[in-house]
Amino acid sequence: MNNDTSNINPLESEAIHIMREVAAQFENPVLLFSGGKDSITLVRLAQKAFYPAKIPFPLMHIDTGHNFPETIEFRDKLVEELGLTLIVRHVQDSIDQGKVKEETGKYSSRNTLQTTTLLDAIEEFKFDACIGGARRDEEKARAKERIFSVRDDFGQWDEKNQRPELFDMLNGEIEHGQNVRVFPISNWTELDVWSYIEKENLEIPSIYFSHERDTFLRDGMIWSASEFVYREENEEVQSRTVRFRTVGDMSCTAAVSSYASTISEVVAEIRSSTISERGARIDDKRSEAAMESRKQQGYF
Repeated sequence: MNNDTSNINPLESEAIHIMREVAAQFENPVLLFSGGKDSITLVRLAQKAFYPAKIPFPLMHIDTGHNFPETIEFRDKLVEELGLTLIVRHVQDSIDQGKVKEETGKYSSRNTLQTTTLLDAIEEFKFDACIGGARRDEEKARAKERIFSVRDDFGQWDEKNQRPELFDMLNGEIEHGQNVRVFPISNWTELDVWSYIEKENLEIPSIYFSHERDTFLRDGMIWSASEFVYREENEEVQSRTVRFRTVGDMSCTAAVSSYASTISEVVAEIRSSTISERGARIDDKRSEAAMESRKQQGYF
């Protein structure tokens, strides 16, 4: 790992400061890890924040059971290489316990079901701070978030009742039962993340790069032909050259046509893109306030 801080950039410096504040102010933090580019970036930032010691908190993945196999393989490989502790909790268990109901139909997805599994895991382990990779540029509801975003004892978020964050002053004081979601890369853009991955030469799951995949078209979007993705009989499967800009649940994450096979080519492609990465997430399109509603219920 390159630990030379002589050429550190302001975003990296801010994120490292936030990571250290989490360790200093909270008793039992956890890093929420999906295997995607943002959480991979968080892991590298945490490495730098506490080097030469190991990252002082576990990683936790809320597994929908409908993840891209490449992402799960990468997750396990990274955890083993870095000697980290990984906690995995499964949405399928929440379904089996009758806490959530499996969706059916054209736009069915397990993505929203993650909230219950996450809140149960926070309660199980008594986590008081959950570090996540959300960025303010992703979606307008995320733009309302503070870096230390307090959740009540039901895991809910009140967008109208948030603490001011002046300069670099981060207030981690919480009442019994509350916890905080922490977003160290709030001020980063998608391009910032990719530029950082390029600079740090970070390994990422192969689905971020151009590859051949069986897909079908729906609503002008390219979907993976998987048993986890609802497909109607008239939606023809074809092999296409695609990549994914985000790696959420397979049932709500569309691909983009692309020949970008290296990080530098991905960076160049994003520079010229006119569509947000969330434009490939069908769960954000269910309603105008879909993300905000989920966050109020306890979503990431």
